[in-house]
Amino acid sequence: MPEMTIMQVTVTLLAAGTLYSLLGVWGVLHHEYERHALLLLGFVTALLAVAIALRWIRIGHGPFVTMFEILLSNVFSIGLVYLVAALWVPAVRHGIATVYCILLVLAAWALAAPTTETPLPPTYHNAWLWAHVTVGKLFLGVCVAAVGLATILLLRLRHSNWWCREDNVVAADRAVWRLMMLAFVFHSLMLIAGAAWAQDAWGRYWAWDPLETWSLLTWCALAITLHLRVTFSRLPQAAGWSLVIGVFGLAFLTFFGVPFVSVAPHKGAM
Repeated sequence: MPEMTIMQVTVTLLAAGTLYSLLGVWGVLHHEYERHALLLLGFVTALLAVAIALRWIRIGHGPFVTMFEILLSNVFSIGLVYLVAALWVPAVRHGIATVYCILLVLAAWALAAPTTETPLPPTYHNAWLWAHVTVGKLFLGVCVAAVGLATILLLRLRHSNWWCREDNVVAADRAVWRLMMLAFVFHSLMLIAGAAWAQDAWGRYWAWDPLETWSLLTWCALAITLHLRVTFSRLPQAAGWSLVIGVFGLAFLTFFGVPFVSVAPHKGAM
């Protein structure tokens, strides 16, 4: 399958980009490393778009069903959302090393996942599916952009870098929380669209199946984190950034862990 060849190339490029960006974080490279890493990520994202298109044309439906398809589409969507965020908010670029690490894990995982071509289930023939999947991917992409920057800021507390002047830290901290607020909006829309899809697909808006429950827990964790940030104006920055990373960890488990263990009709992956 041509998409497997593209995924192999993708993993190689992501591994190179991860090493390159980590060297930049450690101060080994000139500060232009961020721009070069972004250009490489743009090329990787374009390759993944081709892989998705080829598979879509061959099997007749989008990358919604199998774990391979979900991982493939998420590597693409996270990369695309991050590129847009990096162009929109320059401070986001400082977290590119973390983003590369996350994308490398997902891409390598996709290579190990079965590539079985499964027909689209009847319940997936629904307009709400597109809304649910789209805002879900926007949520995850924005969350990754925020956690990438938060991770680098935490590392900065121990190892200062050329870009870590006080004014840059303030701007980066502001960018982290703005991204998380945007992620909260997308996650809320994902739950609403998912409930509408569930009503059409299974005749109920909510059934407390594992994926629904863990999605709600992620939403609650994100809401509490933002509430703490707003309520406690002197919340230590390190604590806030750690909470952001914790929310992402819960979201990662929800998106890529629950589908492996769930036996409910709403699996998220087949």
